[in-house]
Amino acid sequence: MKLKWKLLSAFLAAAAACVYYYVTIPAVNIHSSGFWLFIVSLVVVLTLLFSARSMRDGYSVRDIRPVKVGGLLTVVLLLIYGAGTILSSPIVNAKKYHELLSIQEGTFTEDIAEVNYNEIPLLDKSSATLLGNRKMGSLIDMVSQFEVSPLYTQINYQNKPMRVTPLTYASPIKWLTNMSEGIPAYIMIDMTTQDTECVRLSEGSYIRYSQGEYFNRNIYRHLRFRYPTFIFDQLSFEIDEEGTPYWICPVKKFNIGLFGGQTIGKVVLCNAITGETACYEIEDCPQWVDSVYSAPLLIQLYDYYGLYMNGFFNSVLSQKGCLQTTDGYNYLAMEDDVWVYTGITSVSGDESNVGFVLMNQRTMEAKYYSCPGAEEYSAMNSAEGQVQNLGYHSTFPLLLNVASEPTYFMALKDDAGLVKKYAMVNIKKYQNVAIGDTVAECEKAYISLLKTNGISSSPVSVGESTAGTIETVAPVVLEGNSHYYVMLSGSDQIFDVPVSDFPQIVRYKEGERITLEYIAGEALQIVTGIQ
Repeated sequence: MKLKWKLLSAFLAAAAACVYYYVTIPAVNIHSSGFWLFIVSLVVVLTLLFSARSMRDGYSVRDIRPVKVGGLLTVVLLLIYGAGTILSSPIVNAKKYHELLSIQEGTFTEDIAEVNYNEIPLLDKSSATLLGNRKMGSLIDMVSQFEVSPLYTQINYQNKPMRVTPLTYASPIKWLTNMSEGIPAYIMIDMTTQDTECVRLSEGSYIRYSQGEYFNRNIYRHLRFRYPTFIFDQLSFEIDEEGTPYWICPVKKFNIGLFGGQTIGKVVLCNAITGETACYEIEDCPQWVDSVYSAPLLIQLYDYYGLYMNGFFNSVLSQKGCLQTTDGYNYLAMEDDVWVYTGITSVSGDESNVGFVLMNQRTMEAKYYSCPGAEEYSAMNSAEGQVQNLGYHSTFPLLLNVASEPTYFMALKDDAGLVKKYAMVNIKKYQNVAIGDTVAECEKAYISLLKTNGISSSPVSVGESTAGTIETVAPVVLEGNSHYYVMLSGSDQIFDVPVSDFPQIVRYKEGERITLEYIAGEALQIVTGIQ
């Protein structure tokens, strides 16, 4: 009878362990806090099961051998976990934390090219979410069954900044009725033009592995069973250059003790359609992948670098030389990679930056640029002050090179989240603010401001210049404003001339000669001057 009870207890413990593991899917890795919790929970359950019969027979808890052994083992495990936590902390490893991120000194005008409108992401995540939800609402055949995932990963796709996110099941019932085929589409938003597209996948090639699944096709469980020892960081959804959806799954690497100094050591790519996976060392990660190091992780690594350069206790007490990132970040598209941008300020809490840092989300490369000036929120307040009568709100700034000047660029949104205007603010002198209804108008006003105030340290150019005979001139109305589209003989370029800025354009006729200054765009060339 005693043997049967032991066998039953062992069976119940094994069954409970299997259920617990399937639900929580901890990594079988001593660096995982979830694994330690799993082991401690297992010891406690086994202790209760093997001592239950003895307690039922009236034995004292102190006299039951399983309680003694289980209690001792639990205490030992907790002591090891506690010691590992302390020995992994910055308190005893400040220098190692400081050295996790290698910082290069960058030259702003050399590393960051002059502004290119095709590479400026004009939207932030909240605006992208609004566009994605509106697009989903227009898809009559899918809106009742699916909704848009809140991921919206920022990527470079065919040299353009995009945000992509999959659809997900609208409810458990909708999952039950659609799980056999999977998720039929994903949303892609062009961050420069605000064009929103629902990319429909071909029948039979739907997304079958996602965060919206409940059992083995759940992306986390699918990865866990293939890589039981890997501790995954924040997953992101991306597409390759052919538009095939993938899950990008960074694998954590702990460089300090049991739980400290996290970076990324490997990356697993999982085809969201087939479930096929491939594991790469971080240095071998394919070029098209953009989001390996999450923005919060990179921000944290720089904070370690800035805070602990003179030790842990200095960061708490005198704080001599301590730097930290500001309370926000944004993304820049450079060299077919996505870079996280954030300002650097002292820990004293003043409203100015000593510089800024760019960090590559694929390689962890980091560059620091010394540029004393306004902190981002001061610049945002300055831009909002120019349109306070309209009540617009600023997005977190982008850092641009405009006429060799470090410049904050931000979109101004109304209460509905729609972008209404754009603003440029000089970092060094944030009282200099230019506002425009379009990016081109905003830049034109900003460059004029630089000229007027003598801020720019280099010759300021408003763009390119061309001369020719007018072949076609056509009036158009854009958002209630009159424009003229002009084409010159021998050229297929279309020049956009706003009448409010250049009323003299109405005097020009086909066959007359004209000289135009303009800023090059992808479809239209924005005219900034007529001679």
